[in-house]
Amino acid sequence: MGRLSVLTDSIHMNFRNPASFTGNDFKAFNNEGKLVKFTVSVGNSDIDFTTDNTTASSTTTSFDYLGLSIPAGRFGFGFGLIPHSSVGYKLESLNQNDLIKYKYSGKGGLNKVLLGFAFQFSESFAIGLNFDYNFGNIQNNAVEFLYDDNTDPLDYNSREINRSDLSGFNYNFGLTFKPMLSDQVQLHSGFTYSPDYNLDSENYRTFSSVVINSSSNEEFPINEISVNLESLGLKRTNLSMPSKTSIGIGIGKPKKWFIGSEYTFVNTSVFKSDLITIENSSYEDGSTISFGGYFIPDYSSFKNILKRVVYRSGIYFEKTGLIINDQSIKEFGMSFGLGIPVGSMFSNLNLALEIGTRGTKDANLVEEKFTNLKMSLSLNDRWFIKRKYN
Repeated sequence: MGRLSVLTDSIHMNFRNPASFTGNDFKAFNNEGKLVKFTVSVGNSDIDFTTDNTTASSTTTSFDYLGLSIPAGRFGFGFGLIPHSSVGYKLESLNQNDLIKYKYSGKGGLNKVLLGFAFQFSESFAIGLNFDYNFGNIQNNAVEFLYDDNTDPLDYNSREINRSDLSGFNYNFGLTFKPMLSDQVQLHSGFTYSPDYNLDSENYRTFSSVVINSSSNEEFPINEISVNLESLGLKRTNLSMPSKTSIGIGIGKPKKWFIGSEYTFVNTSVFKSDLITIENSSYEDGSTISFGGYFIPDYSSFKNILKRVVYRSGIYFEKTGLIINDQSIKEFGMSFGLGIPVGSMFSNLNLALEIGTRGTKDANLVEEKFTNLKMSLSLNDRWFIKRKYN
């Protein structure tokens, strides 16, 4: 739904708002029980890169998240494992003779484990708090190719490797307010806030001469030297991470339709790494505006499953917070999704298609056109049933 997170319900986890980890009792259970929610998701992304004079493409398949939400009376608990960011690239640049001058590559990423708590004050108001532990590593490699006066390649080339092992904690606060405006129309509103925080980074840097196999491109290091980053004050550094604030509102008829919007502000301008600086790049505050909704033809139809399918759609406009060559990098996307009922306990299979663009070809930059396919399972069941008869 255009990346909306304002909507919370009883059969889906909402990782962005911890207040969703609790909820009202199900009327189908005589108001005496809630569902335990388990969810897992994978995705595939196809990207076409375009500049003024060349094109390229890439495909990536990834794990998106894994989560469990357990209600307990007015309380709720949530657990999740989520990739926060990922690094994966292979690039090269040419010299004036159209020979390879540099090869760049990177891999790794940052993941987070979250543990959340929520409390339901009333049928319409809940608050939540989750604690995140962030961990991972990022590696960036650069190889410089050397040539003699006749532009013949030398036997040895120069390589630099930088690695950062990252870890740190942060927290996220959220609330939901969902009163009924009439017998059939419900207001949905939500607020989340995550303050800025630091990640501890333990850093390593090595230089070496390398021999490169011409057929396999495999690199064989020779005379590898580890840099004494301790003497430079760079062995242990902090990575400044931005705060994030989100507010959303929408209206809908429960189990029938919903439409809403959301604004997210990210204080990206505080982002800073002491280890690596990139020329012609800087950061500004980022933001996202989302619009979206869903429609269910007939939730109670058990003869025609197509009438029980949730049809979703949305759009979003994002200012990423990244500035390259004095160009603010922006993103636009639209999404379409289906929520298909499976099993007999409110479980569902969710499919989504997202298409959009990112970046620009101005100032010698790269424009991306992406297609994201997502598939998730929301498995729900009833636990902790109180016996009425012995």
